[in-house]
Amino acid sequence: MLSEKLKEMGVVGAGGAGFPTYVKAASEVEYLLANGAECEPLLHKDFELMKRYPAEIVSGMQRMIESTKARRGKFGIKSKNAQAVRAIEPEAKRRGIEMSFLGDFYPSGDEYELVYTATGRLIPAGGIPLQVGCVVNNVETLYNVHEAAEGRPVTRKILSVAGAVGKPSTFWVPIGTSFREVLKLAGGATVPEFGLFVSGMMMGTLAFDLDEVVTKTTAGLIVLPREHYLVERKSRPAQALHRIGKSACDQCSYCTEFCPRFLLGYDVQPHKVMRSLGFTASGSQHWSQWGELCCACGLCTLYACPEDLFPKEACDQAKGDRRAAGLKFAQSRPVKVHPLKEERRVPLAMLRRRLKVEEYDVETPFDPIEYTPTVVRIKLAQHVGKPATPVVKAGERVSRGQGIARVDEKDLGVNIHSSIDGTVAEVAGKHIEVRHG
Repeated sequence: MLSEKLKEMGVVGAGGAGFPTYVKAASEVEYLLANGAECEPLLHKDFELMKRYPAEIVSGMQRMIESTKARRGKFGIKSKNAQAVRAIEPEAKRRGIEMSFLGDFYPSGDEYELVYTATGRLIPAGGIPLQVGCVVNNVETLYNVHEAAEGRPVTRKILSVAGAVGKPSTFWVPIGTSFREVLKLAGGATVPEFGLFVSGMMMGTLAFDLDEVVTKTTAGLIVLPREHYLVERKSRPAQALHRIGKSACDQCSYCTEFCPRFLLGYDVQPHKVMRSLGFTASGSQHWSQWGELCCACGLCTLYACPEDLFPKEACDQAKGDRRAAGLKFAQSRPVKVHPLKEERRVPLAMLRRRLKVEEYDVETPFDPIEYTPTVVRIKLAQHVGKPATPVVKAGERVSRGQGIARVDEKDLGVNIHSSIDGTVAEVAGKHIEVRHG
């Protein structure tokens, strides 16, 4: 069965949180949707992947269609990415897969958005695509499905490296490669002091540790000068963000009016979460349910707010506090698409301008390098679920693709494999280090 193969070969969602793909492969649905939207500004790894591996991606999609018994397959892709469309469309048509063309808006790759655009269906509040007969897979995940079906486990990751680097580009690296080495492959940073956005400026994280490593869910690295507007904003401690919001928010509600989930009809109202910052006991402990369905796209914080406040971060805190308090979301009104949804979409060009990164908006062409680092540090938790348990010891010789950590058959999670040939140098609580040679 494909689902068993995917667990064995370590396939997880490559475009987000790393949900184990075997679970989706074992479901039965009406629609199988490929997500090729890639709407994070400056990152283009999915675009390069679709141009160069269309047969493999569509093959993986076909295998998922067969595994889920889906009656229809739809491939979500932006119309503007003409080269990728020309590569994918013939392969899709040969297999009876329909194309679903998307606009160049942010966040067109959100699965709630993609499901609605491709099928006209609205996922229940707080639900998942499966509840409306859909499974959604990122295009790199589908590439990995093809590879796994052919007996090749996930051992490498395709990345875009952009921003203030000498050679913006896209390439494959072994999982566990350090950010330091990844930057060298892209020509190194062109500024002495910088911050590193991992997997995007909108939904990614800001890092300064170059010894951190690539995982199965790393989409790319964006280098920005240390004094850049975004680095400065993302560097502020959470308490400062909420204190600023409490004192400065004037309840203009722009954060809500531009919220993609609100425009789809869900009760996401960041301005009300910001209002709750001023509450006393209930506010400090429970915040507000109006942030529960926030998809963390960051539009409210980085685009909509005229005062540069932090409603997305307030919603993040609200979700965490409500989970800790055992509170559950209750949609207070029927989910109904807002009549101004289309008019309030945010074009990527406008978003890049607001983020002050237009100067870095360049192509990141594919570089077919074959790189083997001296050492890789492979994390045991690169997926949703239970971390894998090591099955190798220090000093043991391993080869690329060999299993080095496993999850129990009954546990949610996937197996982990060595990404290079070498010797196990260390087996720690959270990672396995393999040294080449």
